[in-house]
Amino acid sequence: MRVQAWMFYGCGVFFLITDICYWIFSGDWTGTTAMAMAIGLAFMIGGYIHFTVNRLEAASGRLLPEDDKQGDIADAAGEQGFFSPHSWWPLFVALSAAGVCLGLVFGWWLVILSVACLILCTIGFVFEYYRGQFV
Repeated sequence: MRVQAWMFYGCGVFFLITDICYWIFSGDWTGTTAMAMAIGLAFMIGGYIHFTVNRLEAASGRLLPEDDKQGDIADAAGEQGFFSPHSWWPLFVALSAAGVCLGLVFGWWLVILSVACLILCTIGFVFEYYRGQFV
C-alpha cells in the first residue's frame, strides 16, 4: 500500500504544477480553485493511506504482504472482512436523501419529513446486524 500513497503524492505534485501553469496562463480563478481542491484531495488521500500503512505495520510488527518483495500470494490469504450479503437500507437512505433534495425545491414540509425518514433509515442501516442472531 505504500506505493499507492506515493502515487497519490505524485498526483498531488502533478496537480500543483498544472495548477500553477493554469493560473499563470489563464488567470481563471474558478479553474484554479478547483485544481487547488484536487491538490488537497490527492495529498489528503495519500496521507491517509500512508498513515494507515504505518499503523498496520506497527500493529503487526512486519511489512504488509503487498509491500514485502519476498512475499507470496498466500501471505495475504484469509478473511478480508465482513461484507453484507444483501441489504435494503441503502435504497431507503438514498430515497430519503432524494426526498430532502426535492423538499428544498417543493417545500419545507417535505424536507422535515425526509430528514426524519433519513435519520430512521440511517439508524436502521448502521444497526442492521445488531438484532436477532447477531446480538
